[in-house]
This record gives sequence, structure tokens and C-alpha cells, in this order.
Amino acid sequence: MTIEPFERSTDPWHEVEQHVGHYGAPYFAPDIIDRAEGSYIYTEDGRKILDFTSGQMCATLGHNNPEVVQTIRTTIGRLDHLYSGMLSRPSINLCTHIAQTLPEPLNKVIPLSTGSEVNEAAIRMAKTVTGRFEVVSFSRSWHGLTQASAAATYSSARKVGVPCAPGQFAIPTPYEYRPDFTDAEGKLDWRKELDFGFDMVDAQSSGSLAACIVEPILSGGGILVPPDGYLAELKKKCHERGMLLIFDEAQTGFGRTGTWYGFQHDGVVPDILTLSKTLGGGLPLAALVTSDEIEATARERGFTFYTSHVNDPLVAAVGCTVMNVIERDDLPSKAAQKGDRLHAGLQRLVETHGIVGDARGRGLLQGIEIVKDKQGKERSAALGDLITRRCYELGLHMNIVCLPGMGGVFRIAPPLTVSDAELDDGLTILDQAISDVETGRYRD
Repeated sequence: MTIEPFERSTDPWHEVEQHVGHYGAPYFAPDIIDRAEGSYIYTEDGRKILDFTSGQMCATLGHNNPEVVQTIRTTIGRLDHLYSGMLSRPSINLCTHIAQTLPEPLNKVIPLSTGSEVNEAAIRMAKTVTGRFEVVSFSRSWHGLTQASAAATYSSARKVGVPCAPGQFAIPTPYEYRPDFTDAEGKLDWRKELDFGFDMVDAQSSGSLAACIVEPILSGGGILVPPDGYLAELKKKCHERGMLLIFDEAQTGFGRTGTWYGFQHDGVVPDILTLSKTLGGGLPLAALVTSDEIEATARERGFTFYTSHVNDPLVAAVGCTVMNVIERDDLPSKAAQKGDRLHAGLQRLVETHGIVGDARGRGLLQGIEIVKDKQGKERSAALGDLITRRCYELGLHMNIVCLPGMGGVFRIAPPLTVSDAELDDGLTILDQAISDVETGRYRD
């Protein structure tokens, strides 16, 4: 029996029920997607939907960017996949270009495939180099779903009845809208919170602290931006304990926050940097970056992270194209400018709607938090779900953070190539959807 990739059937949802396994996504979108282009996706029945999620936050240059498509067409006729011990020009050039965009001492690059995988590699490298095994991460973290990356993830997927990797510790997440530690003015006292977190780590540690892994902006955790000075103090505490600091820049890298990398806003250089999502332009591509010294020590001590698709030339070529377009078109600075426009629009929603409690983020990675009312600030997953559905009906795909205890936070991450008009259209639809839900015009 032959079935062509885009062949249509009369009852696709019956086939979904019969043959498509569930992998943890909270729901499937109610349409079959036929194609995508730029900032839009198109359904089989002809609907055009503005995509404020860049796919899974990966289509940095928009869907099916013409230059990415041309690179795939050119490369696939020359190189697709190689034995993992073989190098190609696309792989070498990708590593070189990544290193050239980073400050010292980040010089050595290992290309991999996905965010979970590259965080797995980074944690393994830190354990190899330090000879220790304990790992610290934020209480609202999301770093992946393979063994070590899942063990460092606290926001979801832990309650599955199987043990995590040993030696995992969580520290409180700095959350200015909902502070756990406050000063005399009722604002977040992040120093007290960070001190408390590491006091707890020290009390629980067996003396084998290897690494701390965090996102410069927590994305799945609710679009949370650490306060100024926080990451510098975090690095200090790590180095005082002989730990390596890993920054997971799956969603903050390659221009999305207004600079090439999220850590540049804080001037704090990590010991190991992980990159994924935004590098591949929609294809699975990731990279681990570290110093000559750490890479050499890891190699001497037998570090191994040898996959079937390490250094693959096809995706490496796409990564080169993505970086070239970002650089040529100065997309980081444009993301900063468009981010200002987006934030102004989101702030207007806070000011005009009683159920929009907060707007936050940086560049083209921003979010709003939906609450029952501003006074109590109680999260409302139910209202968030209704707004999501209404947005979709009106032609806007929004991504709500569906993790336990985080319902009602929208993650807004359009492509870096989004136009001002598309931003304004999305904000208009979002405004209408919130109004429809808030007034009761739209309900279950």
C-alpha cells in the first residue's frame, strides 16, 4: 500500500485516533496544516492563521524562508548525512561562525540535533570535567525530556513514577510579579532569595556539586526575566563551589531578545552554552559551546557524546544560512525595535483589561499573564484556554504555557522577520479575544 506524504483522506481525525500516538502535548490543534510561509500557517480547508509561536519557537526566519529552502535544495543534492567521525565544510563553517559571534573564552563548538540532547551533553561534560554529579536548576525550569535534561527540569514531566538522575537540586525562580522573598516595599528581594536557595543546596549536597543550568530568560517557566545583577551573582556562587555555569539559550539565542545571545544583556559569560531551536530555522540543529580549557579537560577524561547525527552537513548548512541572514539583515537590533512595539501593545492590554495581570519579556520573546483579577492575582488556566481558543478562531495561533501551576501565561515569540503590520494584527486579535472572554461573549 502506497500513501503519498500529502495525500488527503476523507476522515483524517479517524486516522489520528487509530494511529497517532500521544506524546504529552496538551492537545492537537483542530485543523490539519497544509503549508506554512513567513509568519502564517495554512490549513487544509483554506484558513490563514498568524503564527505567534514560530512553530515550536524554532522558525527563526519565518516558515519556509526562501534562503533556507534554497540551501536545503542545494545541499541535499551534495551532502545529507555522514558517518559521525567525518567532517564537512558546512559543519566546520557552522562551528567557526558560532565561535566568531561569541566572546572569549567560548571557542569550541559541538553541533548536535535537539535542545534536550545538547543539554544532556552539557550536563555530561560538566560532570566529566568536575568529577562530580550534582546539578542545580530553577524550580520552574524546562531543559528537556531525556534523562539528565529531564532531571534538571522542574516545571513538568517529573511525576511519571520513575526515578530521576541522582543529585538534583532546585533553587527558587526569581519571579518579580509573584515574589517569594520581598523587601520593605514588597518587591522581589532576589539576593535574599538566591542566598536562601544556595543555603538549601549546601545543606542537601553531598559535596559533589558539578553544575548549574539555567535559561537567561525562563520561557516555559512563564517568560521570567531575572533581575539585573542576578546572573552575575549566580555565576559567583557557582564558581565559589567549583561548579560550572551552563546557559540554556534554546529560545534566547540568535537575536530573539535583541542581542545575538540572551546572556549579553547581563554581561555574564557561561562556562558552557547550549544552543538549539533558533539556530536551525525550523530544522533540528543544536550546538554546545565551551572554552578550549574545558573541552580539552573533557576530552582527556574520556567525554563521549557520539550520536548518529553529530556534525550532519545538511542541517549545518542550514544553520550557516540562518546565521548569515541574521547578521546581514541585522535581525537582533530589529528584534529589539519590534520588541518595543510588541511590549507597548501588551502593556496596553494590561492597562485596559482586568484579567491581564502582567506583561514581560525582552525583544521578540514576551508574554502576558492572565489572572482572575488584578487584586488577587490568582492564575486562571481556564480563562487562558478560552482566550487561546478564541484567538485561533479569529486567526491567531498563541502558545499558552500549559505546565502545572503556570496556566494563563502566554508565550509570544513570532519570527524575527515578522512585520510591524503583522505584530499589530496579532495584537488586535489578542485584544478582541481577551475582550470576548472577559465580557462573557465567548465561553465554553
